[in-house]
Amino acid sequence: MKIGDLAKLTDTRVETIRFYEKEGLIPEPSRTAGNYRIYNAVHLNRLSFVRRSRDLGFSLAQVRILLALADDSEASCAEVDAITAANIAEIDRKMTDLAKLRAELVRKLDCCSGTTIGDCRIIEALAPEA
Repeated sequence: MKIGDLAKLTDTRVETIRFYEKEGLIPEPSRTAGNYRIYNAVHLNRLSFVRRSRDLGFSLAQVRILLALADDSEASCAEVDAITAANIAEIDRKMTDLAKLRAELVRKLDCCSGTTIGDCRIIEALAPEA
């Protein structure tokens, strides 16, 4: 299949597929006589794994390790567990930060009198200090 087909099947931009190739996350495809990339089921499966991992918040470095571990069926899954636990901790940190951000925005909204922009406390809070 061509790169456009792979992109559609995985809901991935062509540029992202090329980036993943360059980063070694998916193997380089073979090429036609006209120098077009030709992808197969191996590329589809690998790219799907990368996409799902990224959707779950794993970093590229973590995905690289997960791919290497996935390629070794005899490896212990302890490292996968450790990577996943680290990812969960990062998600928890982000959720805490988002909760604080939400609380601050709610406070700003509660202070808004809803009259004119000149009296808007939200705009005032966003403006640079004089």
